[in-house]
Amino acid sequence: MKAYIHARLGEQDRAVLEELKQATGRTESDIVRRGLQLVAQEAGQQRSALDLAARSVGRFKKAPRDLSASRKHLEGFGE
Repeated sequence: MKAYIHARLGEQDRAVLEELKQATGRTESDIVRRGLQLVAQEAGQQRSALDLAARSVGRFKKAPRDLSASRKHLEGFGE
């Protein structure tokens, strides 16, 4: 099912769209769809630390429980 949107473009954005149409030979719809894909891809790259470490979370059973809160575990770290 196709969905249609209506977007208001200022003069500068309209000029950029026209330039892209001329330079690429693509339609306005193709350019907007590609822009949407790029923004979605960019947003997907901004992952949290939890997302990045998801496979490791909860796997270490013998680690100290206060590892993230106690300064004593950081002694000598980075020296």
